[in-house]
Amino acid sequence: MKYLSHSEDETQKIGYEVAEKIKKGDVISLTGSLGAGKTVFAKGFAKQLGIEEAIVSPTFTLVQEYDGRMKMYHLDLYRLSGEDEFESMGGEDFLYSDGVTLIEWSEKIESMLPDDTIYVKITINEDLTRTIEITGGIYD
Repeated sequence: MKYLSHSEDETQKIGYEVAEKIKKGDVISLTGSLGAGKTVFAKGFAKQLGIEEAIVSPTFTLVQEYDGRMKMYHLDLYRLSGEDEFESMGGEDFLYSDGVTLIEWSEKIESMLPDDTIYVKITINEDLTRTIEITGGIYD
């Protein structure tokens, strides 16, 4: 699937629509440059799960946990050095969890991601719109 987003609201709506189709145990890989809209996507995703807490990028804490119709784990691996550090923090537990896991900067642990991971790649276009490509999992 490929979408073109003209605003934060549209990016959130796409996140919301993706969350309508997920199930417990799903892993969502969010990639894109700084400011691309990964956390904005996560806000829409969380809204569909009935999460009312403010969704913020967990850059300094690595993991935020939210309760909704299912648990949502929001990881930001920007400051992580790689797979060894991810393993040492117990990160693999989030790849096979009792909820859904969204991982920003997941390319740092690419080889560890489950086979059925849903990949969301957000690209900033020259006109500042966003191209959002969704592949993997139920999207293949």
